[in-house]
Amino acid sequence: MRIYTRKGDDGTTGLLFGGDRISKADLRTDAYGTTDEAVSALGLARAGFGPLTDRHEARLAALVLRLQRELFVVGAELATHLDRRTKLVAGTTMVTGEMVTELEDEIDALEELVAQPKEFVIPGESAIGAALDLARTTVRRAERRAVALAAAGELPADSFVVPWLNRAADLLFVAARVADGGFLPMRERPPG
Repeated sequence: MRIYTRKGDDGTTGLLFGGDRISKADLRTDAYGTTDEAVSALGLARAGFGPLTDRHEARLAALVLRLQRELFVVGAELATHLDRRTKLVAGTTMVTGEMVTELEDEIDALEELVAQPKEFVIPGESAIGAALDLARTTVRRAERRAVALAAAGELPADSFVVPWLNRAADLLFVAARVADGGFLPMRERPPG
């Protein structure tokens, strides 16, 4: 089987679960396409981790891979037309509330490691931190696209896609600060 099918030459693409053809410029295509960009941006960050000798690096590398995998779940939900949502599987092709809560737990844990910036952050303190900031801004764009899709009535109100994207972007902000080495001195860290 060849990678090219020529089916998209007319400017359309197929959706999951039924393969309905829609415009490549459709809000839905734009939303899930942007999540794909975020997966690639996270891949750039993950490729920057060398031999994982530092426990913070190892934690960030595992987190980045997890976010890449979960973005495929987000993308699958976004790539499914409303009338086919019953085919979605929680945690595999549909975002769950638990997935959002797990991101919040990660944010809380990482925030204990780093001092919060007191001014705007200019990305570039480290290559990995800059890649994570690039991924963060891409996730924010995916969030905006998902919000537009919801506003158009093409994403149900009970979907967890928008909250997940919101928390993922927050998590990437904190992860980038950890990657940049903004650790709190031991005396300033909370006990535990």
